[in-house]
Amino acid sequence: MKSLYIGAALSILMASSSLIAHHAAAGIDRTKTVTVEGTVKQFKWANPHSWLEVIVPNAKGGTDLWNFEMNPPTYLVRSGWKATSVKQGDKVKVTGRPFVNGDPGGIFVSVTLADGTTLAGGQAPPNQIAPVEPSSK
Repeated sequence: MKSLYIGAALSILMASSSLIAHHAAAGIDRTKTVTVEGTVKQFKWANPHSWLEVIVPNAKGGTDLWNFEMNPPTYLVRSGWKATSVKQGDKVKVTGRPFVNGDPGGIFVSVTLADGTTLAGGQAPPNQIAPVEPSSK
């Protein structure tokens, strides 16, 4: 029975450390900004993160696929986003914080659409829990 408790405790510790690592953004260079122009391959409007994949011409005459991790839809709608804001084939300019390892992509900051509209990453929704009023007793 004791080994069952130890196993459960280790499982909880491992799961919590992976969650912290996932949100630590250790692989992102937050001191730099990169801007690329290209064509939307795919826009994934999903939880826990939305994603934007952009096909970008490179210096060798080919293309690179840039992947930008975004906030969840709940945050994006606060900045004017809709699930249909960008579609496959749209021409866009994307700004983001790049991956430290040099892979094409990073954390999304903003996108400028072909019509000049710029949409940002969005903000966290305000706390939905109402404050508790002190008792008058």
